[in-house]
Amino acid sequence: MDQAAELRWADPEEAATGPLRGVRVLDLTTVVMGPSATQALGDLGADIVKIETAAGDSMRWIGPWRTPGMGPLFLWANRNKRSLVLDLKSPAGRQAGLRLAAQADVLVSNVRPQGLARLGLDYASVQAANPRIIYCAAVGYGAGGPDAGKAVYDDLMQAASGIAGLFSQVDGTPRYAPVNLCDRIVGLYAVNAITAALYHRERTGEGQEIEVPMFETMAQFVLSDHIGGAAFAPSEGPMGYKRLLSRSRGPYRTKDGFLALVVYTNKHWAAFTRLVGCPDLLASDPRFSDQEARTQNAEAAGNFLAAHLPARGNAEWLRLLHEIDIPACPVNSIEDLLQDPHLRAVDFFTAMQHPTEGSLNVARYPARFSKSPASVRRLAPNLGADNAAFGAAVERPA
Repeated sequence: MDQAAELRWADPEEAATGPLRGVRVLDLTTVVMGPSATQALGDLGADIVKIETAAGDSMRWIGPWRTPGMGPLFLWANRNKRSLVLDLKSPAGRQAGLRLAAQADVLVSNVRPQGLARLGLDYASVQAANPRIIYCAAVGYGAGGPDAGKAVYDDLMQAASGIAGLFSQVDGTPRYAPVNLCDRIVGLYAVNAITAALYHRERTGEGQEIEVPMFETMAQFVLSDHIGGAAFAPSEGPMGYKRLLSRSRGPYRTKDGFLALVVYTNKHWAAFTRLVGCPDLLASDPRFSDQEARTQNAEAAGNFLAAHLPARGNAEWLRLLHEIDIPACPVNSIEDLLQDPHLRAVDFFTAMQHPTEGSLNVARYPARFSKSPASVRRLAPNLGADNAAFGAAVERPA
């Protein structure tokens, strides 16, 4: 069949309630960063149509799973989307993609720019089909620099942006945070940029091209904490926020586990030192006299906490610390999150029925809107599940 001639943007069956209801998003993203961004747009009410190859998004194939191609990383980054399998490398598939773009409000891609140009789906080509389109390209490095067009992943961005190197300042070994930190953060920046562009278009009628580069985004993110003396020109001192780089920052061992607490202000320290029998510490030891002194002597401050916390168990510490208004909480495992009493009390998790996967644990969109609530209207789609609704033949892997 002629996909370009027949393809139509089918309205979703589920009614959205979020602030972006009625916004159509063509999703050309894969892996984590792009899909997490478009999922947020979907939770906020946008109608997301995800274009996949016949092999599917690679995140489908990271298990465990009940059905091959429906792994947990995919399930948790692709709800509120419909899956349309198209071969964008074929002339008919490209025309089908352009036809969808002509009917969309937003196009989001994390395909490298040279790849989009080869597909004929660069901004100029899409804008010709739809001058009002908001075209968001999430890339590794911004255009104009020597690294533009290079492939990146979260690990590379943790290294390039200084995150991995910060660990080496703490214990001598660079390493990655065990979460897709850069993907998730840059995905949120993409959501922020897209919603701002939608507001601009609402006021002016103008579509536009947006570039969201991972490296530049994460460099700004990391330096916001660690610019230190280099905030001034010439520099007024070393870079790095000493409290965050302290080897004794915690979490701290207690009699029966580990505890996270932040004894931060002068009021906090006066209350804590009274509690542990050292009421004169701030007056007698210049390392503890005020917040700046404690920041510059963060190792000593952390060691003081570490020396006193083993005297009591977690439950007793939490009661005492909350009584004197010092922020503290247990150190949860990822398993603990599913049973966390606060998350349960605010109905953060719910069990939902997937058409093929059965009962799934689903976390709601965390922000709450009094007038236009976000919603989970459908769970992550099976590969090509919506081709028939759009009038497109389902292409299968060779």
